[in-house]
Amino acid sequence: MSRHFEQAEGLCESPDSETEGYVFNQTMMRIKDPKRTLDFYTRLLGMRLIRKLDFPEMKFSLYFLGMATEEQAKQIPRDVAGRTRYTFGQPAMLELTHNWGTEDDPDFSYHNGNDQPQGFGHIGFDVPDVYRTCERLEKEGVEFVKKPDGGKMKGIAFIKDPDGYWIELFQSRKMAETV
Repeated sequence: MSRHFEQAEGLCESPDSETEGYVFNQTMMRIKDPKRTLDFYTRLLGMRLIRKLDFPEMKFSLYFLGMATEEQAKQIPRDVAGRTRYTFGQPAMLELTHNWGTEDDPDFSYHNGNDQPQGFGHIGFDVPDVYRTCERLEKEGVEFVKKPDGGKMKGIAFIKDPDGYWIELFQSRKMAETV
């Protein structure tokens, strides 16, 4: 019996035993202006800043954001060492990297991965109601790449964050109907 749930060329049936216990922890994106980007992810998408690390000698900061309900947030350690261990042991953290000074350069921007040449595509959020979420985000002036009823795949949307990175919005309970 396969260890995978689907079949595709290149799948390994017996990974190196050293991978036992590995956790996919983070996706890192570079950001121009932390004030703007942190507001977007914490206010509009509900993420929490779990840990911030500053590196003055190299002139950059790291912001680790995650999703947590009020009840889950109570379990996050308050002390710095405990919170650092927690941050680097959780699945699906968003690491935003700010190189100091980029916020002051009006011509500065990062490649979003979707312009040519394409590379990185997007991150995704499961939301309770994609239509309601999109209505709220539209009122906030968020830029849309695709609205829920646009294109061939209905019920999913793509928005852009302040740095132009794409974010997919979907409802997990409806994805079986979409794909």
